[in-house]
Amino acid sequence: MRILVVEDDSGIADPIIESIENLGWFAVHAATGRDALDALAEADFDCIVLDLGLPDMDGGEIVRLARRESNIPIIVASARPDEADRILALELGADDYLVKPFGIRELIARIRAVHRRHSEPSAGPTDHDVFQVGALVVNPRTRQVHVAGEELELTPKEFDVLAYLAAEPGTVFRRDALLSDVWDINWYGSTKTLDAHVASLRRKLGTPAWIESVRGVGFRLVDPQ
Repeated sequence: MRILVVEDDSGIADPIIESIENLGWFAVHAATGRDALDALAEADFDCIVLDLGLPDMDGGEIVRLARRESNIPIIVASARPDEADRILALELGADDYLVKPFGIRELIARIRAVHRRHSEPSAGPTDHDVFQVGALVVNPRTRQVHVAGEELELTPKEFDVLAYLAAEPGTVFRRDALLSDVWDINWYGSTKTLDAHVASLRRKLGTPAWIESVRGVGFRLVDPQ
């Protein structure tokens, strides 16, 4: 795999790059946002590991620009622990969010997981299914979502979560089922990633009432009307 590591702190970037290369993968280091954008314009990568606190621009802008051009997996590795930063990065199109300090083995596991999810067909509805729940219409074939006729802009993983829930509205899906089926059967991350995606979906749908939390179990999609 070819990994783009966007990190201005060499004390963090160097061990990441060393671990990537020890696996026989290829790493490119970008210390600034401009360097990262230049690297993305010049070559294809299998994954981006991205810090948000870059010296010349916010890493969220890299996520937005990269996502506009491709569906490349993006793992944000940031010192910002706040849920708002996590949600914003995921809304912009990041696939995962890792808070510093983190273990290199965990990062490598997450790189493998996001690459596998992007490389293999994910479990879920078939292309000919169109799900309608009240004013919500989810079309897996076109990957479009409309609420009351208005199209929503969702990240790829937000769509996958919503389509999974919409396939059986009213059914309570366990957290571990969502993580294994929508993310990966060997998911290494915490459930905070799922929580952040659900929180983002609730805002984009216009009301939290669309996705109900069932304490100690998981989530279900319901018609708030």
